[in-house]
Formats: sequence, C-alpha cells, structure tokens
Amino acid sequence: MHALRSWAARTLLGIGLAGALGTAAQAVAADYQGAPQVAEFIDELTRDYGFASEQLQGLFAEVERKQAILDAISRPAEKVKPWKDYRPIFITDKRISQGVEFWSRNQAALEKAEAEYGVAPQFIVAIIGVETFYGGNTGSWRVMDALSTLAFDYPPRAPFFRKELREFLLLAREEQVDPLSLKGSYAGAMGLPQFMPSSFRAYAVDFDGDGRINIWSNPTDAIGSVASYFKRHGWQAGGQVASRAEVSGERVDEGLTQGLDPVKSVAELRELGWRSADVLADETPVTAFRLEGAEGDEYWFGLPNFFTITRYNRSVMYAMAVNQLAEALVEARGKQ
Repeated sequence: MHALRSWAARTLLGIGLAGALGTAAQAVAADYQGAPQVAEFIDELTRDYGFASEQLQGLFAEVERKQAILDAISRPAEKVKPWKDYRPIFITDKRISQGVEFWSRNQAALEKAEAEYGVAPQFIVAIIGVETFYGGNTGSWRVMDALSTLAFDYPPRAPFFRKELREFLLLAREEQVDPLSLKGSYAGAMGLPQFMPSSFRAYAVDFDGDGRINIWSNPTDAIGSVASYFKRHGWQAGGQVASRAEVSGERVDEGLTQGLDPVKSVAELRELGWRSADVLADETPVTAFRLEGAEGDEYWFGLPNFFTITRYNRSVMYAMAVNQLAEALVEARGKQ
C-alpha cells in the first residue's frame, strides 16, 4: 500500500486533529462517517482492491455531502437549443483566438500526438476548447465530494457514480495523489479534457514521460490523453468528420438516423435523395442528421470520425461544435 502514503498519513493526521479540535471540526466532516452504505463500500474496496479500511474511514470522515450538486443534477433539463443557438456558444472569436494561442504554446505535444495516434491537432485543441476553454474552467468541486454525494445520495444514478468513485480512489492510489486535493465538475469530470475517473484509468496517458498522469495542470498529458481516447474509439487518421448534404425528393427524411450509430451507407442515402459535394465511398457508414441552422434546415453526413467524437459526448450538436471549432482554428492559424 506504499502508493497510499501521500494521503493515508494526511488522513490519519486529520482524524487526530478533528479529535483535538472538538465537535465543531467533527460536524464539518461527519456527512458520511459511519453511514451504512459507505461502510459497505469501504468493505468492498478493502476486500476486492486491497485498501486499508482505517485509511478509507479516515478519508470519508472528511468528505462533505453537497446539496448544491444534488440540486444541479436533479434540475429539469433545459430545453434543447437548436443548432442556430447552440453553435454561437462555442464558435466565438475569443474561443478561436485562445485556441490558436493554446495550439502555438503546445505545438510540439500536438505534433507528437498526431504522429503517435493519428489525430490532427485542431481536433484535440477543439475538444479542450469546448470542454474547459483550454483549461480556464475545469471545475471547482472536490471530486471526492462530488462523486460521494452522487454515489450515496442520488439514487437514479447511484450505481454509475459508485463505480466512478471506486475508479477515482484507484487512480488516486495509482498516481499517488491525495484524493481530497483533486477538483472537477459537479459530476466528477476532471482536468482540461474533463475525463471521468473510468476514462482516466482507461485512456489517460503520461505523455511527457515524467511518471505521472496529470490532466489537471499539464497540457501535454491532456493532449496525449484526448488523442489516446480518440484512437481507442476508432479515429481514422486523415479522415473527414462531416460533409454537408444537398437533398431533394420526398424520401429525404427516411434517411435520417435514429440515434448516433452510423447505420446508413452513403449509397443508401443517395437512393433517398442525399448528395454531397465531397467524394464519399458508397460503403461508408454514416450518421445522417438534420440541424436547424440560422438560414434554415441543414442536412449532414456524419462520417466515422464524427461517430468517434460522439463517443466523447453523446450529442450530434456537440460533435458538430467540435468539428466546426477545429475548422475555424485551422483557418485562423492560416491567416497569421
């Protein structure tokens, strides 16, 4: 258990301090202390993953339940914005100019990522730009508080967040970091690329070779980790993401894909009145969708790399925003 030293010692010290400071300190840190479901969770980690029970008990003695997180995740979903309103949120002069600066500062890491994973720099920069404005907004919640609150006090998705909490404690042990020191979104997404703990353990990489994976403040590791994620989810080097379609006839809407999976072929869509100015192989699997644009309906072929982007966030409009920000970044760099 040597990897737990950095936070085990701190946790045990915290218990002693709480006793010394009296009930005021204990009241702040007792939200999950002794809770039956937490005790069950600790038993699981002790039995199956080799954690020390007393260390976990000390850790959870400092975890705080956050009502604001429960309020946020339980809030009725906002009405989905149409593309004509969604796009201007992400394709802005500021996001483009700061993306160009981020690209320039991290050009060597981006070139290395393209060489190793086949993901062009603009798409990595665009992901980080859409997710956190290039690290400007990575979240201010302690990840331990967020995941514990959702794992133990949000029944609709408790199994998911309990799994993520387990993954988080494993990554903290592997990376030898204090789990109470790491911050993220209210749902537990972390760092410049906003990885959930399970994604961190599966896809994040030590891209600068310093022996640590740091996606919170190390852009090189964040860049390599996004590229790794894309590659593992089927990214095709040099491939397009989306192609605008011209449509005609009465059967056009029969071609629209239900869901995100690329279940249509270019040839099938051609029979239904879909055409593209780009050269697309007949057998290419695509996601076919329609967006409400500023100048009317837009029809699009989502190509295999489009589907890969939706693995990052299961949304057609998210993938389109990433793709169009990437295009805008390339254009802005070309003007310099």
